[in-house]
Amino acid sequence: MLAAYNYHEIRLPLFEETEVFARSVGVDTDIVSKEMYTFAERDGASLSLRPEATASVVRAYIEHSLFQQPGLTKLYYIGPMFRRERPQKGRYRQFHQLGAEALGPSDHPAIDAEVIEMVLVFIERCGLKATALYINSIGCGTCRPTYVELLRRELKKVESRLGPDSQRRIETNPLRVLDSKVEGEQPIIAKLPSILDHLCKACQEHFDKFQQELKDRGIGYEINHRLVRGLDYYMRTTFEITAPGLGAQDAICGGGRYDGLVELLGGPAGIKGIGWALGIDRFLLALSSQPSAVSAETSGPDVYLAWLGGPTRREALRLARALRQRNLRVEMAYDEAKLRKALELANKLGAQFTVILGEDELKQGKFTLREMASGKQHLLTESELFQRLTTKKH
Repeated sequence: MLAAYNYHEIRLPLFEETEVFARSVGVDTDIVSKEMYTFAERDGASLSLRPEATASVVRAYIEHSLFQQPGLTKLYYIGPMFRRERPQKGRYRQFHQLGAEALGPSDHPAIDAEVIEMVLVFIERCGLKATALYINSIGCGTCRPTYVELLRRELKKVESRLGPDSQRRIETNPLRVLDSKVEGEQPIIAKLPSILDHLCKACQEHFDKFQQELKDRGIGYEINHRLVRGLDYYMRTTFEITAPGLGAQDAICGGGRYDGLVELLGGPAGIKGIGWALGIDRFLLALSSQPSAVSAETSGPDVYLAWLGGPTRREALRLARALRQRNLRVEMAYDEAKLRKALELANKLGAQFTVILGEDELKQGKFTLREMASGKQHLLTESELFQRLTTKKH
């Protein structure tokens, strides 16, 4: 589906030099200071298992001079990430992400809206319903520092009422206090100033245009002025998608704009970027909480192929290949079985149809198609069989 938006797969190493993450994600973030799995090589070099993939994508983008390509470079990845934290529902030390990144000279708000549209289309096609999109702007290097100092001053006034993590973040990264999930801190955080009231003119115009782009695409959203994301490289647009059925850890996808990251990691100035990462583990948990919406792709095979008697096996193998070439999901027995046993197994697997190939069918050059729901059977030629099955499939 991502290919429809002209995204191309990039395959990334499981580990990078630690500096790649320290410089991009931020030394003072929990990810770098607490959660990364880091180890030393014999020559003293420091390597870390990737806690996220955007930094790796940008490193590869620079290393392979992808910035020389015309227009936007659109890349997607899929694979495991690693963070050292207490495992709980929807949060694991090894977890999996599908992500996409768009890098190039433009920061047009339409790009932001398109990457969000793309992930929402993906989620919808997979059958997940009732998701919610939250958006925010966290400003840029011009307006954010002033807001951060204001926020730090306000947090100092209530420091004694905050937990140890939030107290530490007052000095290291005040924005992260806004993202606190500690229940007792919520009334305090609700009264803190909003960054949306302190955006510079350029950031305000970008945020306004971004919202209009979402509306033009018919995408519903809610502004959450506390949505700051956890990584230092984000600026301007940030967003998050949540799903029901996950409890407190209800975010399945998050992302945002990181216009200065390429230059920070040694690439050319002026390259902009935006992307998202979808947590596959949480996504599957959300899907499993609403089984009626799960795609048919997770159900049983379209066809169970039952072959009866040694001479029919070779023809059954050929037919199975031909059916699979027509995008039908086919299961067949590896050992010869009686018809009753084959039908019992097909029923347990949830097959829609069973194709029966016995010696009589082999002599006639035909196949018996059994509809598992009704028990009706039809003796068909191969072309009739293909037509019937592909029609039912679509």
